Amino acid sequence: MKLTLPFADKLPTIPRRALPAIGAPVMVLAALAMIVLPIPAILLDLFFTFNIALAMVVLLVSVYTRRPLDFAAFPTVLLIATLLRLALNVASTRVVLLYGHEGGSAAGNVIEAFGNVVIGGNYAVGLVVFMILMIINFMVVTKGAGRISEVSARFTLDALPGKQMAIDADLNAGLIDQDQARLRRFEVTKEADFYGSMDGASKFVKGDAIAGILILFLNIVGGLSIGMMQYGLGFSEALQIYTLLTIGDGLVAQIPSLLLSIAAAIMVTRQNTDEDMGQQVVFQLFDNPKALTITAGILFVMGIVPGMPHFAFLLLAALAGGGAYWMHRKQKVKEETKNLPAEAGGNSNDPAAPPKELSWDDVHPVDVIGLEVGYRLIPLVDKDQGGELLERVKGVRKKLSQDFGFLIPAVHIRDNLELTPNSYRITLMGVAVGEAEIRPDQELAINPGQVYGLIDGEQTIDPAFGLEAVWIQEAQREHAQALGYTVVDSSTVLATHLSQLLTNNAAQLLGHEEVQNLLEMLGRSAPKLVEDFVPEQLPLGTVVKVLQNLLHEAIPIRDVRTIVQTLAEYSGKSQEPDVLTAAVRIALKRLIVQEINGIEPELPVITLIPELEQILHQTMQASGGESAGIEPGLAERLQASLTQATQEQELKGEAAVLLTSGFYVRHWLSL
Repeated sequence: MKLTLPFADKLPTIPRRALPAIGAPVMVLAALAMIVLPIPAILLDLFFTFNIALAMVVLLVSVYTRRPLDFAAFPTVLLIATLLRLALNVASTRVVLLYGHEGGSAAGNVIEAFGNVVIGGNYAVGLVVFMILMIINFMVVTKGAGRISEVSARFTLDALPGKQMAIDADLNAGLIDQDQARLRRFEVTKEADFYGSMDGASKFVKGDAIAGILILFLNIVGGLSIGMMQYGLGFSEALQIYTLLTIGDGLVAQIPSLLLSIAAAIMVTRQNTDEDMGQQVVFQLFDNPKALTITAGILFVMGIVPGMPHFAFLLLAALAGGGAYWMHRKQKVKEETKNLPAEAGGNSNDPAAPPKELSWDDVHPVDVIGLEVGYRLIPLVDKDQGGELLERVKGVRKKLSQDFGFLIPAVHIRDNLELTPNSYRITLMGVAVGEAEIRPDQELAINPGQVYGLIDGEQTIDPAFGLEAVWIQEAQREHAQALGYTVVDSSTVLATHLSQLLTNNAAQLLGHEEVQNLLEMLGRSAPKLVEDFVPEQLPLGTVVKVLQNLLHEAIPIRDVRTIVQTLAEYSGKSQEPDVLTAAVRIALKRLIVQEINGIEPELPVITLIPELEQILHQTMQASGGESAGIEPGLAERLQASLTQATQEQELKGEAAVLLTSGFYVRHWLSL
């Protein structure tokens, strides 16, 4: 099936077939020239060798072609090869008759080699061998292939109207669209043309075999006449010289002819299915081990009969028996594997089995973390193509699991043809949380805020942090780094984006299963602490909510021992998740400060002037703790001042930390 890409019109057109297209005309003209012009012996050797090589190539292509229509040019190739061989017969006949009296090498080394080496220099043996080859080619291979070609062409043409009607019916029923219908009509027409051409091409092979027999006798009669009458050779001497040369010439021509006849027979006897012929023949021939078992038994009996060649029969009996045992074991394993889904309540692959009723197994849960990629990004995921994305994703999961304190769920990666080729989409609980487009064959130069020049490339935005960036070629990497850009490859861009989204949504990744695993892990080191914690002191849902609150505030839950101790201590005072979260936050104060300031002894903070803090405190008390009671102008000035102070802290390279009274901190954050 040929697919047309939506961007195919933008690709450059390369005349790849311009040079090979002149091969066939040149070969036809060369064959016609060989019929008219005299050919030196050295060129005859080259042409005969080329003819044999061409026949081998055609035969191997016929064997390895998956469908007959994949080699639709075979009838034309067969005609050209036949014409070339007949032209070589004419050229070699001219050389044999003109210079045969000079010796066996007068017609070239190839003909001499076939006359001496193949048949041992005995023209009687050569004549018998040549006639056997002609009988095999003409009576067996060519005749059978011609009959099959005739029947296949007739049946294909008779079935053409029915196939056309079936295509129209599928189109009217909506099973296929216009493009699919057009493609199927083209394949049906192409199939009819192919088998019709093969029916005619088989006549070429048959005519070539008949021509070989006639040329043989004409060359022998002509050689005897010329040798005896023009060059005064004796009958036996002329018969020896010209018969050997003629038979050598005939063998050189008939071996490629036999190869092409076998190729034609293979093409017309193949089924029009997309299967490799070698695998199809082997699998169907040895699919049943019973045949090999019986064959092995018969060969063994024949091998132990006195007077029989024991080694040959017993060796083949052992090979057949071993093959039967191997096939039996393979089928047994396949049958056991096939029956596993049926025992588990699944559906087998048997097409005759009735469709089972729908069950909950047919409802697939959404992926906790999903990554969908366009088809051009598939090499990033495929390890066989050098893709590093899987290792990068595994590294992201490992780092985040260590930072947050719980195991990040696996990332399910799949292709999505609905996305543009270079796009990817990140989903959480089946909902898209991030989407971007990257260039798998380029690198991203990110502007960290201060660079010393511009670089050529495609302007874009870093999907992870929203920074200005440029897609550049790999050769520009060092130049971009010298200008102050941070250069990363496309796999790193995607992995960084994934890491940032998971960090921002860590609270969604923690559920009851993960919290239960954390408690079980803590129970192995502190069993008494966890023994009566859930559900006697707190329900599991409350613990999950507290841990989610901490993750939502970017507080890691690595110190699960301190968290559980604090929850157990405050569980008798309150069951509210917000109150418990505040208590845990205080207990984790050292961890929180270390996450912000590292191991530095002092922490720079931003504070409110006492008058402003008193006003906010009184306002919230008057409004019952609601931030809506703050005067709008005051709230706006407060927000502007906090923004300016935050920017000043960031310019100094320090974290922006606001230190306030715990009474109203959670209320004014909404401003």
